[in-house]
Amino acid sequence: MSSINTNNSAMVALQTLKSINSDLGQTQNAIATGKDISSAKDNSAIWAISKVMESDVAGYEAVSDSLSLGESTVAVASAGAEEIVETLKEMKQLAISGQSETADFTKIQADMDEKVAQITAITGGSQFNGVNLLATDADGNGGTSLTVVSSLDRIGAASPTVSTIDVATVDFEANLDATTITAITDATTAATAFGEIEAFMTVAIDGAAELGASAQRISDQGEFVSKLSDAVKSGIGSLVDADMEAASAKLQALQTQQQLGVQALSIANQAPQTILSLFR
Repeated sequence: MSSINTNNSAMVALQTLKSINSDLGQTQNAIATGKDISSAKDNSAIWAISKVMESDVAGYEAVSDSLSLGESTVAVASAGAEEIVETLKEMKQLAISGQSETADFTKIQADMDEKVAQITAITGGSQFNGVNLLATDADGNGGTSLTVVSSLDRIGAASPTVSTIDVATVDFEANLDATTITAITDATTAATAFGEIEAFMTVAIDGAAELGASAQRISDQGEFVSKLSDAVKSGIGSLVDADMEAASAKLQALQTQQQLGVQALSIANQAPQTILSLFR
């Protein structure tokens, strides 16, 4: 039966064209944005997962900044501790020289005083961003350690937790007070000073080693967080990014289908005109 009121062929062609246009719009949007899932309506479950992961990536960037700051702070303190070790080695040589009865004790002590002042200056100046891990008071507020945010941990659906690395001050101000070294006035006092310097050497070496180990741990953690962030970004991409090769091929196919759909609708719309031949 033919009808001028209901054109079933045109309705079918129109629905087909609408479907093609919808797919074409999605494909064009994927090509423009580079994402198959750019909003919650595209795939709410995957979109929600990607947003949680993106928030973690932002957190990793903050962790990375904290680790960089911590690494620099510990590196400055470590450099200061190593320099103090070298200064104590020079003082040790002076104390050995002073154990000779023919030594010029006045000059030796003058050199010792300069070395002591140098150690004091190094201890006070080994700070970064107001934190000095060689001092008794690390941050000027009574702090005895440096807290570095090291990771962002997430288990299941629970909120993420923040982990930290604590680097304790080696407290050279209290444990390595070079001003207490016996003044060298003769061979006997030189021997006494030698023993005191040797004890301070142990303190300085142990402190430098502790800071060096902490610096290496922070550096390794920084590398891990960087790799972890890259891995998460790659995971997000695999979830929401568009396959541009497939999208390009799909675009060509849909454009062809669109042209055919338009022609099919045009043919369907012309069908009622054939009814006029019945009345000639």
